[in-house]
Amino acid sequence: MNARRSILAGLLGRGVGPSLTPELHEREAARQGLRYVYKTVDLDDGQLDPRHLRELLRSAVELGFDGLNVTHPIKQAMVPLVDRVSSEVAAIGALNTVVVSDGLTTGHNSDVTGFTAAFLDGLPDADLGEVLLLGAGGAGTAVAHALAALGVRRLSVADPDVERVRALVRSLDRTPHQVQVDGVAPHDVPAALAHVAGLVNASPIGMTGHPGAPVDTSALPPGLWVADIVYRPLFTALLRDAHARGCRTLSGAGMAVHQAADTFELITGRPAHRADMFGDFDELVAAETGGDRHTPEAPAPGSPTRK
Repeated sequence: MNARRSILAGLLGRGVGPSLTPELHEREAARQGLRYVYKTVDLDDGQLDPRHLRELLRSAVELGFDGLNVTHPIKQAMVPLVDRVSSEVAAIGALNTVVVSDGLTTGHNSDVTGFTAAFLDGLPDADLGEVLLLGAGGAGTAVAHALAALGVRRLSVADPDVERVRALVRSLDRTPHQVQVDGVAPHDVPAALAHVAGLVNASPIGMTGHPGAPVDTSALPPGLWVADIVYRPLFTALLRDAHARGCRTLSGAGMAVHQAADTFELITGRPAHRADMFGDFDELVAAETGGDRHTPEAPAPGSPTRK
């Protein structure tokens, strides 16, 4: 097992100050008797160029960091900067974790495993025939690969950046899973909603600092299932409106906790106590919201929807 006297980890990205990830890692470490410090590094727009990111990564290695989480908007930009990558990162083209060992950096992607575990927990019997994915950035690409592995047969992807959609489609060409992938222009999203079984928001819309819903929620059919990977706030406008329209919903809580647990295991080499980490997450969210802990259950099929 890890014989280090202490562990130093960090989170790189824009707007990371409110993240619950540091607290989740430190609480789990305390349960396991580890001395663990997790720092956040909030980057402004002038600090996102590859040269600065390379220097930041070099400094983290020199300062003795054992691992880093990487989040919006640098999950793809960091890939060519690390010394080596896992097979998942090579296929996806995005990372969210960097492990430092013997002065070398290795990129991993626990967004894929985190979303997969959360989906199986919260929507295990969901219809995976056709799904609409909003967002083709690093997180969206990871979610697309998770959906392909879960068995989605047709995936429609919408993003204002057409090249990002093309890159996501190319990345899925390398997956062994049989999935048909199509790009959808943003103005065609309302029409696409009419015939898909599920909707996943992997865009920043709905996050703290990016308020609102990524689609016109009045167009959500009651039979749709809706997942949002945003967890700050936990109950986004999309999820609240979807629930009110009778949709089954999945918040970003499960993905947040599972990816935090996966990253903790990568950095420390120790298994995480996931049930306890979910308890930590609930407690932290409840402290912020005054009691909200879980996404409310959607009305049962056939029952009246709330207005």
